[in-house]
Amino acid sequence: MTERFMLSRRDLLKTSAAGAALGLASASFPISRAFAAAVTVGFIYVGPKDDYGYNQAHAEGAATLKAIEGISVVEEENVPETVDVQKSMESMINLDGASLIFPTSFGYFDPHMLAMCAKFPDVQFRHCGGMWNKDKHPMNAGSYFGYIGMGQYLNGVAAGHATKSKKIGFVAAKPIPQVLLNINSFLLGARSVDPAITCQVIFTGEWSLAVKEAEATNALVDQGADVITCHVDSPKVVVETAAGRGAFICGYHANQSPLAPEEYLTGAEWNWAKVYKMFVDDLVAGKPLPNFTRGGLADGFVKMSPLGPAVSEAARAQFDGTLAEMMKGGFSVIKGPLKNNKGDVVATEGQTFVEAAIELESMDYLVEGVVGSTA
Repeated sequence: MTERFMLSRRDLLKTSAAGAALGLASASFPISRAFAAAVTVGFIYVGPKDDYGYNQAHAEGAATLKAIEGISVVEEENVPETVDVQKSMESMINLDGASLIFPTSFGYFDPHMLAMCAKFPDVQFRHCGGMWNKDKHPMNAGSYFGYIGMGQYLNGVAAGHATKSKKIGFVAAKPIPQVLLNINSFLLGARSVDPAITCQVIFTGEWSLAVKEAEATNALVDQGADVITCHVDSPKVVVETAAGRGAFICGYHANQSPLAPEEYLTGAEWNWAKVYKMFVDDLVAGKPLPNFTRGGLADGFVKMSPLGPAVSEAARAQFDGTLAEMMKGGFSVIKGPLKNNKGDVVATEGQTFVEAAIELESMDYLVEGVVGSTA
């Protein structure tokens, strides 16, 4: 699908004459319901599909569906979190006959996806995030997500062995629970190697803001951090800036090792191919689609980038041993005794939290040893 055609999707639905436009479109393009595959699935991305980050991870998952006979995949990238995404969803349904749509960005859910759920009750919509609630949201909607904090913990193990300064850095977008969990997990993984390690965090305030991401990365290195990770939509700027300053990198969302082959230690990646195939298999089989879908490393929802050449043998041994424990299930990243960075006890001796419990309790703190503020 070319960018020119993707733009025409929204243009076709901008006016009250959309019906006539759709009639012309079906005569001009071989994409009407009559020519649709057995199942058509739509994917919408807030950024480019090759961003080395959040959107690329989803696009890689969508790409695996294209090899399945009888499945047609339609995609649109660079769609803002505005009414534009409603137009994209509507055109996928009316032009392509999509019966399952994945609007992947956080801001697509309310009000945009919910509006389309009401307008098209026979179409299934599944959103990436934790926002679906059975008590107030429609049953043709749902959410899926992965427990990736364990991946950031493994990033921390690799970082703990690589740091010489005992200072690691984190470039973060916004202080929401998932981001705070990733920051905490990164430091706790590093502290499993050396309890003296600290983590400096800088919040940029936006999911995608290249200038601030570069400034934050440079500031962290200036303050002595020699291993950097992040939670922003596209880690590309962080990775390239950190590597350019001689710091090691732990990736996020997708595999960024091609950007810094020597400095890339490993990375916490999404494995959306597993999730998307599960949904499509149920749809083809005529089974009801789950409304609430979650999983972690052991479930195949999350994976780790291959270890890079800078990872020592000692680091590899601890990394592999910890990963093996996680794959058994029930691994606790947050466990007591543990204080937050304000000195308050957040987990007592023997108290443990798996990520599912943390998600429900909405993490709102940074652990002791994180230098930074949620304010």
